[in-house]
Amino acid sequence: MQGWGSCDLGSIPSAPTLFRRILILYLIMKKNIWLWVILAVIILQVIGFIGAYNKFVSLSKGIDGQWAQVEVQLQRRFDLVPNLVNSVKGVLKQEQSVFTAIADARTKYGGAATVNDKVAAANQYEGALSRLLVVMENYPQLRSTENVAQLMDELSGTENRISVERRRFNELTRDYNTAIAVFPGNIAAKIFGFKGKALFEASEAAQVVPQVDLNLE
Repeated sequence: MQGWGSCDLGSIPSAPTLFRRILILYLIMKKNIWLWVILAVIILQVIGFIGAYNKFVSLSKGIDGQWAQVEVQLQRRFDLVPNLVNSVKGVLKQEQSVFTAIADARTKYGGAATVNDKVAAANQYEGALSRLLVVMENYPQLRSTENVAQLMDELSGTENRISVERRRFNELTRDYNTAIAVFPGNIAAKIFGFKGKALFEASEAAQVVPQVDLNLE
């Protein structure tokens, strides 16, 4: 059995030798202190950029998820408006440009590939629809049409739900846009290619007629 007497004591550095090694390491670190500082700064920046990247991805996914909720209500609007147009175009024969604008905006939305493009098309569609509602106010006889009144009532409920989902979408979008705009997030955003996202804002025309209401009198 190997005992203490068989240990290779020569492999264990003596106290003076160990002290010299520690001293040499200390002198090397002291001589290159700025290199260590720079290295520490770089490591902290990398950690910060990774954290910023993960935050941007999380915010972006949240926006996409909320936009899906917006689209559910937009699709309901898209289903209702053609029926409304068919019900009133016989009376609004002089308003062909409004119908064309609605159709063009719907086509643009269908061809949109990104959320930003869909937001732009949805805003355009909303503006065209608001123009139609303004025009309809000038035709009192439409109020006596039961089919039109029912469609307008359904559209009113849909517009209210769109408004709720729009507000949530815009809140998330503003949080994201702020995160990529302020320092140091703006630097990380440029490095990783994160860009601002469009808000889904009510058009000026929609603000003129904020509520859809053609109740029978």
